[in-house]
Amino acid sequence: MRTFMHGSAVWDVACPQRPSRVAGVTMAGFRVRDLDALRMVPHPAVTLLLEFGAGSPVVDWAAGRRERGSVVAGPGFGSGGAVRARGENVECVQVRLSPLIARALLGASPAELDGTVVSLDDLWGREASRIRERLGEVPSWQDRFALTDALLLRRHAAGPPVDREVAWAWHRITRSHGLTRVDALAAEVGWSRKRLWSRFRSQLGLPPKRAVKLVRFDHAVHRLVAGDGAARVAADAGYADQSHLHRDVMEFTGATPATVADEQFLAVDDIAWPNRGTPDKPHVPWGLSGPVADGS
Repeated sequence: MRTFMHGSAVWDVACPQRPSRVAGVTMAGFRVRDLDALRMVPHPAVTLLLEFGAGSPVVDWAAGRRERGSVVAGPGFGSGGAVRARGENVECVQVRLSPLIARALLGASPAELDGTVVSLDDLWGREASRIRERLGEVPSWQDRFALTDALLLRRHAAGPPVDREVAWAWHRITRSHGLTRVDALAAEVGWSRKRLWSRFRSQLGLPPKRAVKLVRFDHAVHRLVAGDGAARVAADAGYADQSHLHRDVMEFTGATPATVADEQFLAVDDIAWPNRGTPDKPHVPWGLSGPVADGS
């Protein structure tokens, strides 16, 4: 476990010693004594928060609405910068799920989240209470990661996969860091534009154009956190110019590029998720005519 300090905030951060047995899952453990109005920055993954400690995290969003305890949020949740997380004596395992596997693990399509956050109790019922109790009973973070991984593996085996064409399109977007021509995706998988857009949205929770924009933003904003200048980031990440980058960052976070580079939510990523980005792993080519899954 490592200690991360940002201003007056002190976080204890734990990382798994082994990767998940489910491709598309990454995890980190957090213990925070005083979580004070942390701005949630959108990420191109479904976020699952499993709390188990004496305290309870609270997510404030959408004009006074809030959720307490274990929650799940769809890809891009927090757009606009108005979502805050807070709490005292918070202990949790945070899981990032590739949208490709989220439907199988959650028992519901990410599209049903529709840019919101919901209580895990509403999705999993008594299973949410059981995992909370078991996480509190085991003695170490590695035991908690193993317990969480076993649960996710079991749920993944019983859940439906996404269409292989949808999976290919998602990998094309993520591996290019959002530098993908959206109009070309349908032709590349041999589907009509309408069919791909409909299946992509219903299975992954956002339309392809929004996915491209979110993935590009995520790549760019972590470059800003790493200290790269806005002009260089804008050029490398495929923005028309620095003003275009500024508008996207403002749209997703409500902050300027200079301000967002110091966001606590992003700064802790280097510790919690040293290999940043979406948690997808290599995908086997699926044998249709046209490009294989690595985008070559």
